Parts: sequence; C-alpha cells; structure tokens
Amino acid sequence: MLGCLHGVLMQVLARAFALMGRERDGLRPVRDSNASAILLLLAAILGFTLMDATAKFLTQHYHPGQVIWVRFAGNLLIFAAIFRGRIFGLLRTKQPGLQVGRALSQLASVGLFFTSLQFIGLAEATAIMDMNPVLITLGAALFLGEKIGPRRLAGIAAAMIGALIIIRPGLGVFQPAALLPLAGTFTFAAGALLTRMVRSDSVETSVMWSAAFGTAVTTLFVPFVWQPIDPAHWWIVLLLAFFGTLSQWLLVRAFSTGEAGVLAPFGYTGLIWAGLWGILFFGQFPDRWTILGAAIIVGAGLYVWSREYRGARKDQ
Repeated sequence: MLGCLHGVLMQVLARAFALMGRERDGLRPVRDSNASAILLLLAAILGFTLMDATAKFLTQHYHPGQVIWVRFAGNLLIFAAIFRGRIFGLLRTKQPGLQVGRALSQLASVGLFFTSLQFIGLAEATAIMDMNPVLITLGAALFLGEKIGPRRLAGIAAAMIGALIIIRPGLGVFQPAALLPLAGTFTFAAGALLTRMVRSDSVETSVMWSAAFGTAVTTLFVPFVWQPIDPAHWWIVLLLAFFGTLSQWLLVRAFSTGEAGVLAPFGYTGLIWAGLWGILFFGQFPDRWTILGAAIIVGAGLYVWSREYRGARKDQ
C-alpha cells in the first residue's frame, strides 16, 4: 500500500510540474485570468495547512529536527525524481550569497514553526505567522527603499497588537513557545524580501537551493535525534513531503498568473483551514482571545494591502 501511495503521489507531482512547464513555455495564454490564479492560491494555502497539520502530528511522536529534515529531504528527493539529470544544473546561480540567505531564512521559518507545533495549537501558530504580510511591507521600506506612510505603520502596529493578544505575555496562559512562530514571522518576511532580490533566477533554482541547503544543514544534526519511523506513520511522512512540494509550486504559479494585489487577501484563508484541522485532527478549539487577535491581524493585513493596491492603481 505504501508503494502504491508513493507511486500515485509521484505521478501527481510529475503531471503538475509538466503542466507548469508547458504554461511557462507559452503553450497556454500568457495572461491567465485572476479567477484561475485565485483557485491556484486557494489550493496552495489548503496544501500548506495540510502540511502543517501532518507536521504537528509527527512532532507529537518524533523530534522536530527529524520532522524538519523529512520536510526538506522529501522535497529534495521529489525534485531529484522529477528533474533527474537537470538537478545539478538547477543549482547554478549568479547570486549564491543571496540564495544561501534565502534558504537559511526558509529553514529558520520552517524550524521555528514546526517546533512550536509541539506546544501550541495549529490555529494559534498560524495566526501569529500571518503577521508576515505587514512585516514584508515594513521590510521593503527599510531595505528595498519602498515608501511607507503613517497609515501603513498603523497597520503594522495593529498586527503586532493582534499577535500580543494571542501570545498574552505576562499572563498565566502565556507559553514561551508562542514566541517561536513570532520569530518565524520575521524570518519568513526576510525570506520573502530575498526572494524578490533573486527573482532573476528561475523558480526551480530557488526551490532547489532551499531544498538542498535545508537537507544539508539538518542532516548534520538529525542523527543525534533520529528515532525509527513507525511503519504506520510512513504515509504521513510521504504526505508531508508531497504537500510541501506541490503547495510551493501552486503558490508560485498563482502569483505568476494573477495580480498580487488581487490575490493577497486570499492568503488569510489559511486561518480558517488551520482552525478546522486543529479541531478535527487534534481537538484544539481556538479560544476567544486567539480569534480576536487573528481578526486584528487579518484586518491589519487587509488594510495594508488595500493601501498598497490603491497606491498601485494611482501610479498606473
């Protein structure tokens, strides 16, 4: 059964990558509709939350370092199977320093988030991580020279307040582990900014650098925490690698076929899925403070997005 599942997953990935390649080569119209891009993004967000749910399950049975290694090693093996002879060519880049920085940021984000899932709910961790859109806006102003006004600063401050409501420092319900996804938000934003800076490289190159770097680093310490994987858990391990790889591709395709300003708000659907999986799979119901904090973060993100979108429209 395990071999059959592996074969099906590999066929799905191979077919998806082949379709993406044909679109990139111009066999489909260059201007895909925003409606199609929204569907791609919704599928990507759904896949990422399923990846997070499988990671949360695995971290209840295995060390987070082992689960993080599975995430990156699985990604690398899938790429090796799909691209075969091209895999070393995908590592060629004119910006190796930036690619290493980007890969390190992604490794840190995944590591911090997966580790936090041992201690806090999926919905809480996802809500805190959803601060990243406003932090990316702030980072773009600080490091890429993009303009930021008082209204956007207000949105960033509101998002921070929402995160503090969820974390609740100084109260009896506070868990230090809640600081992990908060730190992950900053590393994720850094990775997003670095992604903009290496956009001259192909998507395959950037993904390959992340997979190879993450696998190399985690391989150094995974022997010290390794625990034999229960045969009953192998299908979940395969799903973790599958959802992580395919969702990343869907995300890239969404933003390459649709307008970023149109797509941005739909990223917050992850909060809905994360809450649902937390309830269905782990019996974790978000409390009222988590819901309030998440609502503030979403509202702040939508506000910053609306200011960006209106500004872009005025400049056209």
